[in-house]
Amino acid sequence: MSSIELAKRVRINCLRMVHAGGSSHIGSALSCVDILAVLYGKIMSYKAENPDWEDRDRFILSKGHAGVAVYAVLAEVGFFSKSELINHYRDGSIFSGHVSHKGIPGVEFSTGSLGHGLPVSVGMALASKLDRRSNKVFVLLGDGELMEGANWEAALLSAHHKLDNLVLIIDRNNLQSIDTTENTVALESIRNKFEAFNWAVMEADGHCHDSLAKIFTTCSTGRPLVVIAHTIKGKGVSFMENNVAWHYKSPNDEQLKQALKELDR
Repeated sequence: MSSIELAKRVRINCLRMVHAGGSSHIGSALSCVDILAVLYGKIMSYKAENPDWEDRDRFILSKGHAGVAVYAVLAEVGFFSKSELINHYRDGSIFSGHVSHKGIPGVEFSTGSLGHGLPVSVGMALASKLDRRSNKVFVLLGDGELMEGANWEAALLSAHHKLDNLVLIIDRNNLQSIDTTENTVALESIRNKFEAFNWAVMEADGHCHDSLAKIFTTCSTGRPLVVIAHTIKGKGVSFMENNVAWHYKSPNDEQLKQALKELDR
């Protein structure tokens, strides 16, 4: 399956899951689907039949509210049956609204409280270095999440230990819960900040699979790599794109029908 087809399937699954469970954060999920599809479809080394394989690449979703996208991509690449996804956000389900590793093969770490994913990923990357393993650690942050101070402590430590097996991806969709990031707490220039912290910095169209794949295979010898992925919140569904309301809304029956029609063209 191509990464393009994988992304399409994941978007469709996300919409159906959010609608069925009445959950939220569909805009946040849709903005990072292409990143996940490239990682799981082209880049990362893993064994779906053996999720605890020691030499696997690790992926951490730090913006845990977009967990529905991680569940969907893991099901599509074979970690568990796609039939289980419909239980998302239902009472008693293991598929919680914010991503959880409990009982779910392929999920490395539970997140929800923002700013925790990068520090944990730094620990994983450092452990791999100490164990002389060649695997990589990928971590995806929301741009608004950069307002959490723990990220910058982790960024300092990453550069200090020359963690060139760590790839940080920033989902730069410019929106957070109720407003733009720049109206909340201005983040720019993100590039200059990370360069000052001695990281290798690259920027990409976060929906262009070829560009993402090329960057994710870039060697940043002696420095951690941050990829600023410019994305559109709600990508793929016209009435959700760049609409901050879809940070919390769940599509009704008619909206789901329209969204699926747009994606299935």
